[in-house]
Amino acid sequence: MTTLDWIALVLFFLCWLGYGPVLALIARWAGSLNTDMVHVRRAWMTAMTHREIRLLDSQLMGHTINSASFFASTNLLLIAAVAGILFGGESALLGLAAVGAEGVPVKLLEGKLALIMVCLARGLLDFIWSIRQMNYTIALIGSAPEVAEESDRTAYGEAVSRVLNPALSAFSQGVRAYYFSLAAAAWLFGPIWLAVAVAAAFGLMLWRQEGSPAARAIRDARRLLNHP
Repeated sequence: MTTLDWIALVLFFLCWLGYGPVLALIARWAGSLNTDMVHVRRAWMTAMTHREIRLLDSQLMGHTINSASFFASTNLLLIAAVAGILFGGESALLGLAAVGAEGVPVKLLEGKLALIMVCLARGLLDFIWSIRQMNYTIALIGSAPEVAEESDRTAYGEAVSRVLNPALSAFSQGVRAYYFSLAAAAWLFGPIWLAVAVAAAFGLMLWRQEGSPAARAIRDARRLLNHP
């Protein structure tokens, strides 16, 4: 590996591992889409306890689980494709190198593919954990008791949201793995491509969290939910 490869790789891991802490730091003073959605989901689960028929909530959760299952299935297919090249022998690696990675040593090419597979595998684990927690949430919605006290409804909605929010947080982490997998794939074309791709992915995700139209709209919706 060249010096540029090492620099780009260090930048990749700094962005990959540091995205969560950086986003949490920014959210403390400016807020973020993920933080706002925590409050929106809490309001949703509290509203759920006031409904006699919770068919709408179950349908929404079913749609969310289907989305997570789709991403998990796609992730697994991508892992299989990368593993097929990585463990398919030198001929498979040389065939990939011919596409745009000519002159790259086989061992380095294996390392680049391994990085892509690690990102995808991490995302798959996040999707699996997300789906399991969503199933727990469905059970909690189905078992929501008919209570008369407003404080009990609020407490139960808060408890359910403490399962739902980590579930969808894991889902977001799984989707984030796609961004970094694409950035890792850019390394096949050289270290400069890796550095540019990971910086672009990092900046794009932060913008979507802080300055995108969706983030601003959800921030306004949170204010309305907190102060109707």
